Amino acid sequence: MPVIRTNDECHINNAYSCCAFRLNFYNFIVHIKRLEDRCMANFIDYYKVLGLEKTATAEDVKKAYRKLARKLHPDLNPNDPEAAKKFQQINEANEVLSDPENRKKYDKYGENWKHAEQFEKAGQGQAGGFGGSRQQYSGGFGDFEYSEPGDNFSSFFEQMFGGAGGRQQRSNVRYKGEDYNTQLELDLTDVYTTQQRIININDKKVRLTIQAGTEDGQVIKLKGYGGKGVNGGPDGDLYITFVIRNNTGFNRVGNDLHKTVDIPLYTAVLGGEQVIDTLSGKIKLKVAPGTQNGAKARVKGKGFPVYKKDGEFGDLFVTYNVLIPKDLTEEQKELFRKLADTQKQ
Repeated sequence: MPVIRTNDECHINNAYSCCAFRLNFYNFIVHIKRLEDRCMANFIDYYKVLGLEKTATAEDVKKAYRKLARKLHPDLNPNDPEAAKKFQQINEANEVLSDPENRKKYDKYGENWKHAEQFEKAGQGQAGGFGGSRQQYSGGFGDFEYSEPGDNFSSFFEQMFGGAGGRQQRSNVRYKGEDYNTQLELDLTDVYTTQQRIININDKKVRLTIQAGTEDGQVIKLKGYGGKGVNGGPDGDLYITFVIRNNTGFNRVGNDLHKTVDIPLYTAVLGGEQVIDTLSGKIKLKVAPGTQNGAKARVKGKGFPVYKKDGEFGDLFVTYNVLIPKDLTEEQKELFRKLADTQKQ
């Protein structure tokens, strides 16, 4: 004979089920929070690494990275593992924060930014799928909602965590493969002109175009050359950080080059011409009479090429170092004495 329940009994049973569900869900949230705390222990704050606030502009990120890259570069800190570690961290930070899309993901998901697509797809899968009222929770894993028990509630957990009794169920969610990071070391003369190089990536030979004007610490992305995707998901990407060694007598500052040139005292006093080396060959500079030690000359268009702007170059700044002659003969010394006497008159 069927059991007929009163409305009060139904309300009590529904309330009991609701409370049990809320308790189980609370335990679930606590478990997630504990996992999140473990991740936070190894979490690197990219803003803190670059000494920035979250409100920093793209230009702020660029300036902070360049300043730290020059300070921590391995060429300036040989045999310093701590500097090498920090140099790697600022490259990672720049890779993320200099890319608007990656920065958006990082700001929302923190250390889980690389898995943003999975979280968003999981969130889309549950949206609108549960009956009853909704409540929203936030955390390091992103904002998400849950509903009171309904027909489709268990399917969400089966999709995310496997079926009842710990049985793993197949998921239709596609996961992007892991992103890889590597460094490519080049000489400054290598990036004075655009060139192509063959590099091996995962046993594949890839023709890489290196643009003239590439800067030290600059990062490029090769789409699809990272880890394999899961369930038909896209492959990850490869991020290459250029490490530019200065193998010249020039000091590069942006697109400009700086060089100190020795000139004889006689040329500085009387004026004349001085032949100097540039990255594109030798040139003659006119030296004005009475040129002082430390005086500077600017040679337009003889600096470094501007990145991805064919035919555009920075300038060359020459600092004159006047050489005082040594081992003078008695005749030469006598001439200087006569010159000195004329100054006294």
